[in-house]
Amino acid sequence: MEHLGTYPLPPVSLVLGGARSGKSTHAENLVSGIMFGAAPRPAVYIATAEPGDVEMATRIMAHRARRGANWTTMEEPLKLAETLIKANENGHPILVDCLTLWLSNLIHAGIDIDEATDELVTALAGLASPVVFVSNELGLGVVPETPLGRSFRDAMGRLNMRMAGPAHRVIFMTAGLPLVMKDRPTR
Repeated sequence: MEHLGTYPLPPVSLVLGGARSGKSTHAENLVSGIMFGAAPRPAVYIATAEPGDVEMATRIMAHRARRGANWTTMEEPLKLAETLIKANENGHPILVDCLTLWLSNLIHAGIDIDEATDELVTALAGLASPVVFVSNELGLGVVPETPLGRSFRDAMGRLNMRMAGPAHRVIFMTAGLPLVMKDRPTR
């Protein structure tokens, strides 16, 4: 596959970090090829965020402007596995930003998290395009005050572990700097 040579990405990558750690920008640069000194190439961005308020709508617009015209955006807050399979059809690298909002959407919709995660992990095996997931690492801070906050933190930790398992590369971002935590050869 030509795109795998053009974009030296493993089949599945996971970029983790805290809020404003640089994870989305780093992931965008990986997927577009900029990180490798190439001119920006076509890529697919799967957005899990929904513009629920003015602040989120502004963030979404800023992310779109930063990405530019080489990106095709697909918005899907819940059916991530199905959307990944559709995005895979054009052969371009895929960025999913982010698993944290997807988890929140699942919880609010009352969808079984384990079942949805199983579907997502299963979908990965059939993808020809490399995919990079972005997710927040919530377990490094203060213990949340509320039961809901603690439950969400725990669910996020479990989801990140599930996604790190099949990932060939896991990168932790802090202060805009990447730390490669896992880099499993694909051949």
